[in-house]
Order: sequence, then structure tokens, then C-alpha cells
Amino acid sequence: MEPVLCSIADAARMLGIGRTKLYSILDNDGPLETVSIGTRRLVKVASIARLVEAATLSEAA
Repeated sequence: MEPVLCSIADAARMLGIGRTKLYSILDNDGPLETVSIGTRRLVKVASIARLVEAATLSEAA
């Protein structure tokens, strides 16, 4: 079963950016969706895939 959520650190690693940049994207109501469980803020893996897909499509145009 594929993971549905990942930590902030894992999301940053998947995107190849730092945690500070990832938080900047999250705080600006960017395309990444998060879920809070207790005190943890987790990123939806599907929103990471959509972000990468959108960037790929815009570069191809």
C-alpha cells in the first residue's frame, strides 16, 4: 500500500528543496495540501504528485 501522507522533512526530500522553502510554499496557500494529526503537520502525497505534474506540463508548453 502506498503512503497517503508524509512528514514535512520527507516532502522536502521528495521535492529536492529545503524545509524552509517547503514551509514557504505551505504558508502561501500553495498547491500542497496538509493534514494535522495531533501536533504533526503531514503533507498529502497526492498533492506532491500534482505539483510535480503541473510543473512538468508548464515546462513542456
